[in-house]
Amino acid sequence: MALKECTKKEEANKYELVVSVDGDVFEKAIDAVYKKQVKKINIQGFRKGKAPRRIIEKMYGTEVFYDDAMQDCYPDALYDAAKEADVKIVAVESLEAVEAGKEGFTFKAQVIVEPTMEIDNYKGIEVEKKSTEVTDELIDKEIEQVRERNSRLVTVEDRAAENGDTAVIDFEGFVDGVPFEGGKSEGYNLSLGSGNFIPGFEEQIVGHKAGEEFTIDVKFPEEYQAEELKGKDAQFKIVLHEVKTKELPEVDDEFVQDVSDKETLDEYKEELRETVAKRLKDEAEKDVDDQISEKLMELLEGEIPEAMYENQANDMVRDFELRLRSQGMDMQTYMQYMGMDVNALKGMYREDAEKRVKIRLALETIARKENIEVTEADLDDEYSKMAEVYKMEVDKVKDAVPADSLTEDVKVQKALELVKNSAIIK
Repeated sequence: MALKECTKKEEANKYELVVSVDGDVFEKAIDAVYKKQVKKINIQGFRKGKAPRRIIEKMYGTEVFYDDAMQDCYPDALYDAAKEADVKIVAVESLEAVEAGKEGFTFKAQVIVEPTMEIDNYKGIEVEKKSTEVTDELIDKEIEQVRERNSRLVTVEDRAAENGDTAVIDFEGFVDGVPFEGGKSEGYNLSLGSGNFIPGFEEQIVGHKAGEEFTIDVKFPEEYQAEELKGKDAQFKIVLHEVKTKELPEVDDEFVQDVSDKETLDEYKEELRETVAKRLKDEAEKDVDDQISEKLMELLEGEIPEAMYENQANDMVRDFELRLRSQGMDMQTYMQYMGMDVNALKGMYREDAEKRVKIRLALETIARKENIEVTEADLDDEYSKMAEVYKMEVDKVKDAVPADSLTEDVKVQKALELVKNSAIIK
């Protein structure tokens, strides 16, 4: 594989690459496609899946496997061509085969590449460090949170439902008098004020008592996931079976013994002081990083392709989907529950995606300007850390994480350390 031509287009960060794939590589790809597809090919005189390649090519043409073989070659060929041209491809707009034969094939690729950015005045950035003082108010707040986690629900007999209560309800929804799919449930525990249901639903439960049956009117949001319900008026028949409220434990030595390994409230507060002190320190450090990042984004100069933001947002959606799966929920169920689609989810991540892209580009630019190098010892140290975190053997981590990719990550880390070490922290 070789780069024959690299032409910069008029638009920023766009190039046309003309790439050739030699005959040996193309032949191996064609043979691999033949072996995969022959299992589905029936030719008279041969058992299914046993027809020789030359017979198939004679019947259907020598180019019968070309398209699929070229598709298989494109990724590696583009990677090698981009490396030779010293550009990083962030998106491929089009691929077009120019010529193909036994001697190989040539194609044109219209690509968007990572931009060359500029940044100055990144040393001596002034930031303010947050207070790390542990006050009595903070300790009291910690204890309240522990009380919340150890609360229990008790049935309310003498009053109507309020925000913060849990209502046990049956409900059935109707649009134009007709029940709709997914609009019915029995014995559902709804936390009032949580905002889990569509606007207006929970608010109309408030004020009713256990044993009441009533109807509420709501309007589905225009951006609701189910197309047939978007913007529709609906009625829900409600049966309110039970109202429950939180009961918080008393803060005393017995409470302390239940929630910790300490014996007295004083001992517990002292332990909390140490925990809170560490957290405040970590939060202050992160805030310093955030302030530095904000300043670096302001200092960064250059035109960033939209494709980089899109790629980052897509990566964040995929990470979110993996987290959902680990919790036993699939993406489709989550989006239906929240009344949103993939585009709305990507929109949620858009701002954060832009920040991540800009900060990464800023640090990569600093690493370039400062000629930051990564040694074998640096990589070995990073691989060892990753192996410890993921509880894997170092060799397996090396197989999973390419050295080129890790090298770029370490350069970025070193660039951030350089900026932090030069920062003026007040």
